Amino acid sequence: MDIHPIAILVIGVAIVLSMILVLRINAFIALITAAFSVSLMVEGDAASKISRVGDAFGGVVGAIGIVIALAAVIGRALMDSGAAERIVLSLMRLFGEKRAKFALMGSGFVLSVPVFFDTVFYLLVPLARSLFRKTQKNYILYITAIVAGGAVTHTMVPPTPGPLFMANELGVDLGTMIFVGGLVAIPMSIAGVYVCGFLNQHLDIPMRPVAGAPEPEAMDESSLPPLWLSLLPVFLPVLLITMRTTTSALVAGGNQNGTIQSLNTVSAVLGNPSFALLISAAISVFLVAKWKKRTLTELSSDAEQALMSGGLVILITAAGGAFGAMLREAGIQGAVEGMVGKDANTAGLIVLIIAAMVASLIKFAQGSGTVAMITASTIFAGIGFTADGLGFNMVYLACAIGSGSLIGDWMNNSGFWIFAKMSGLTEQETLKTWTVLTAAMGLVGLIVTLVFATLLPMSS
Repeated sequence: MDIHPIAILVIGVAIVLSMILVLRINAFIALITAAFSVSLMVEGDAASKISRVGDAFGGVVGAIGIVIALAAVIGRALMDSGAAERIVLSLMRLFGEKRAKFALMGSGFVLSVPVFFDTVFYLLVPLARSLFRKTQKNYILYITAIVAGGAVTHTMVPPTPGPLFMANELGVDLGTMIFVGGLVAIPMSIAGVYVCGFLNQHLDIPMRPVAGAPEPEAMDESSLPPLWLSLLPVFLPVLLITMRTTTSALVAGGNQNGTIQSLNTVSAVLGNPSFALLISAAISVFLVAKWKKRTLTELSSDAEQALMSGGLVILITAAGGAFGAMLREAGIQGAVEGMVGKDANTAGLIVLIIAAMVASLIKFAQGSGTVAMITASTIFAGIGFTADGLGFNMVYLACAIGSGSLIGDWMNNSGFWIFAKMSGLTEQETLKTWTVLTAAMGLVGLIVTLVFATLLPMSS
């Protein structure tokens, strides 16, 4: 008996959410189980139903696995070498104590591109506590400003796993995702800082001792690498990937300039995301070796630990990709077109709003922003939306999903508890700060995405 594609979609999403929420099973197991289940409900012989899941899984690993693994190494090396601390101290010096909120936001914004958010918060929260001890005010402003920067780029800018997966799943050029995601992220973080100020004024929450966390000492700058070297692993791959996107677009548009043609040839190699991050990883490891005097054995051990953390993320994202591929096999696109007509894509802005709502609901239900981005982008990729139909580049669909994944952030998210425990806040206080702030930034991100999609569609 044939099962309607929409019913298959509902069953697949229900499997993911019930396994994560009710059975408390790891997201990888939930997503890969959903992928097999959906595949078994689709037409085909039994052997191909199983093998196509593995084929789809391998395709996603081949597309983004190297990037995620190398990003994990870069993030670990930036922390170990002191490069992260150098960036923080330089921004604090640039903005000064009176504008420390922007320094903390900027630090979180930059560091969360290659480093996972929880690690960034661990690094920066001692600085926020030190600032409060010095000024005796603005504690909530300082700790939430970190979130205003770090949570946004973690959600909007590759190579963090969620945005990286969305770019791959929706067919968005990675350079375009970095550029547009970064553009949308800037007003999100700026708005977030002002929300932080509002929360700081209206909430009287003291800084409390944190069990097991001694109060920090001042950072020793003498053993840290210089700022330009500290920033190089972060911005070099961004520049190389963006250069590749730019030169490819110029050549595709008919530009016959010899210099542009030569740059395109070079950038095709250097700007390949995997190769660009390999260069960045080498620089990052060099920083650790030179400034921390690590032996080759110690460097190898550090890399192995970083790759272990990145390995789980690769498994989750690839399982999500396999789930999406099976939904496409189920014929979701044709079912949607049959329900709403061939011209359904023309209401592009409505699609963005719906996509954000879907991501928000999934985030609220199961807690993980990355899983919300993976699942929502999988659904909308399966439906088959295109830039021509929407009237704007698919990157805006990714940005809408990323923005929505910030809304509905509460007690079932690990980031909620990291923020609460490291800041010394109660659950109620965290709901009033973390949850309100992330929801506000998500709404701003959606509004900015709608504006950009209207004024700068980039559809051709």
